[in-house]
Amino acid sequence: MIKVGDQLPTATLMEYVEVEGNGCSIGPNPVDVQKAAAGKTIALFAVPGAFTPTCSAKHVPGYVEQAEALKAAGVDEIWCLAVNDAFVMGAWARDQKTAGKVRMLADGDAAFAKAVGLTLDLNGKGLGLRSNRYSMLVKDGKVATLNVEAPGKFEVSDAATLLTQAKS
Repeated sequence: MIKVGDQLPTATLMEYVEVEGNGCSIGPNPVDVQKAAAGKTIALFAVPGAFTPTCSAKHVPGYVEQAEALKAAGVDEIWCLAVNDAFVMGAWARDQKTAGKVRMLADGDAAFAKAVGLTLDLNGKGLGLRSNRYSMLVKDGKVATLNVEAPGKFEVSDAATLLTQAKS
């Protein structure tokens, strides 16, 4: 499992881009994790899945509500990761009104979740391999803080916890 002081892994996430080009939405756009995090402070949180109850009712809304406070505490960007495709993450972003506040990044094949050692096997519930719920503060591509939830819990990866850590 990734730990404080580790560099983020080499991975490519996908982000649905609403902007239109040549009459069509641009759609899924690759995001090189290391390049995107370089020189920035990132509040990164991962959830088991888009549109799932806790993720939609508590986790994402908390980061949307705390976006300005996190930025005032020195966070450049907020990233939400889930093992879903970019189209689902784009729809979830619209539903959660994350525009300009939280980047909704798809880890479609769970490559990032595997690389950081934070997968969650939900095959028994028909959901396949997912990401565990966690949050981390990343500074210039390195993990500064890490908050990993026990399966089924939502106690330490919330926006308020990461905000407190960003302020310290």
